[in-house]
Amino acid sequence: MNHSEQKISCPMCHKPNTWNPENAFRPFCSDRCKLIDLGEWASETRKIPGTHVEFDVDSDVDSD
Repeated sequence: MNHSEQKISCPMCHKPNTWNPENAFRPFCSDRCKLIDLGEWASETRKIPGTHVEFDVDSDVDSD
């Protein structure tokens, strides 16, 4: 099976879809599903598991 013909389902709505270069929203079925997913990451509803790391944004960084 050619990768451009691979059958997939949308990660958001699970609608059947085909992975191909013409699908500008892949792996999503639509712009709507893509934006819903982005919103979940932005609001931190979705997270990559792991230990939280604090960053000191005020530290002096030596930039050569």
